[in-house]
Amino acid sequence: MKTHNLFSSVILIGFGLYYLLSQSSVTLFDGFYSWPTLLCIVGLAFLAQAYKAKQYEYILPGIILLGFGIHFHVIQNFHFWSDNIGVFILIISLGLMLQAQKTNKGMLPGILILAIAVFILFNDAFMETLHSTEMFANQSVSLVPIILLGFGILVLFFKK
Repeated sequence: MKTHNLFSSVILIGFGLYYLLSQSSVTLFDGFYSWPTLLCIVGLAFLAQAYKAKQYEYILPGIILLGFGIHFHVIQNFHFWSDNIGVFILIISLGLMLQAQKTNKGMLPGILILAIAVFILFNDAFMETLHSTEMFANQSVSLVPIILLGFGILVLFFKK
C-alpha cells in the first residue's frame, strides 16, 4: 500500500466499519455511536500516517483527536474520570512529547505544558496539603498567572 493513501484508507475503513456496525445493531458499549468515536477514527488515521509513512508532523493532531475522543467516551461511561481542562492540556503535552521523540526537537514545550497540566489537575490537592493559612493559599493561587507570564517573557526574550 502506498503511504500517501494510508490516511484516506484508514478514514474510509474506519467510517465504513462504524456505519456497518451501527446498521447491524451491534452494541460495543453505550455511547459508541457518537461523535467521539469519529474523533478516535480520524486520530487513528493521523497516527497511522505518522508512524507508517514516517510523516511525524501528524503525531500531534493524531494524539489530540484520539485523546479527546477517548476522553469524551470515558467521561460518559465512568464517573471517576476527571472532566477538568487539565486533561485536555495533558493530552496536548503527550502529543508534543511523542512528536518531539521522533523529530528530536521541541521536547521543552511538551514538558512545560505537562507541568502546567499537572498543576491544573492537582491544584486543589496541592492547596489542601499546604496546611497553611487561607490567606497564603489565596495569595499563592493569584501569583500563579504572574509567575507563568514571567517565565513566558523570559523564554521569549532570552535564549537559553
